[in-house]
Amino acid sequence: MKKMNPWVMFTRIYIGFSMLSLFSVSVMALFDPQSVMDLVGVKLENTDALSSIRGVYGGVGITICLSLLYLLILYPEKGAAFLSIFWGAYAFSRLITLVSDGPLGDFGNQWLLIESFLALVGLGLWQFLVSERRKQKFILRPGI
Repeated sequence: MKKMNPWVMFTRIYIGFSMLSLFSVSVMALFDPQSVMDLVGVKLENTDALSSIRGVYGGVGITICLSLLYLLILYPEKGAAFLSIFWGAYAFSRLITLVSDGPLGDFGNQWLLIESFLALVGLGLWQFLVSERRKQKFILRPGI
């Protein structure tokens, strides 16, 4: 049996944690979109608003979770790269809000720190796994 690289296992745990976090919000959005918006104090007052939150946080979230499951199993290195961009984009969006609209509330500040941390973890894991791969020797079989 082949021994698993502990960094690959840690990367899979990171992807799994991210996937479960996103999945919980996605399921909540599918079944009760208002509960997601209650986290930020926004009232959904029409069916178009409800369907948009279901679609973006629910449907798109589930799609991202399924993609992460695929990456977790087959390509954890690419999963870490994707999540570093994903969480980094969320953090960057909050920074844009901070600069253009003013200070964030407690929710926004808390998630800015969490998303920044998760982006840096993903970036670190991705860089480590890429550097490990670069250390491997490229060997051609005779006759190829």
